[in-house]
Amino acid sequence: MRVHVVDHPLVAHKLTVLRNRDTPSMIFRQLTEELVMLLAYEATRDVAVEQVEVQTPVAAAVGRTLARPRPLVVPILRAGLGMLEGMTKMAPSAEVGFLGMARNEETLDIVTYAERLPADLTGRHVFLLDPMLATGGTLAEAIHFLYERGAARVTCLCLLAAPEGLERLEARVEGREVDLFLAAVDERLNEKSYIVPGLGDAGDRLYGLAE
Repeated sequence: MRVHVVDHPLVAHKLTVLRNRDTPSMIFRQLTEELVMLLAYEATRDVAVEQVEVQTPVAAAVGRTLARPRPLVVPILRAGLGMLEGMTKMAPSAEVGFLGMARNEETLDIVTYAERLPADLTGRHVFLLDPMLATGGTLAEAIHFLYERGAARVTCLCLLAAPEGLERLEARVEGREVDLFLAAVDERLNEKSYIVPGLGDAGDRLYGLAE
């Protein structure tokens, strides 16, 4: 697993505003979209392309376009939906799937409760979206799910990660082709598995349910 922390003044600025507990949901959503666009710029740097000839008003020109099969963008429900708009603005020809995962409170296992994905992902480069990498369990299960469908490569975009989650994720995806792009790595997890200092529950803050 390759971890990339995007070190850029605009990333740092937008993340600081996201952390502020007084930032309203509307601004939180807008800044999340902008922050994801900055992460996506780096995460798509080596996406597969192919040559294509186009006619300009002056002459023929050879350019590049996203290769087929198109990249697949997959937000993990529900918080990952807040990252979708920013990602698709950067890669508008990419296709979109959805993956819903949650922890079973009795067994503590990660279960898939919803999915809208092609049955065969052979040759596909999948971009997996999840704002918070806390314990790493959900992201690891999502990565395995995609590779079991035949994905050629998985790139994950997260706003924040905890060191404990990074360590667990790296152990669980060993041997897989995984890139992880982050805005920052925070200090630790607390006793409730929240990232510290973090930004709270990303899903609640995106959709106005935080108290």
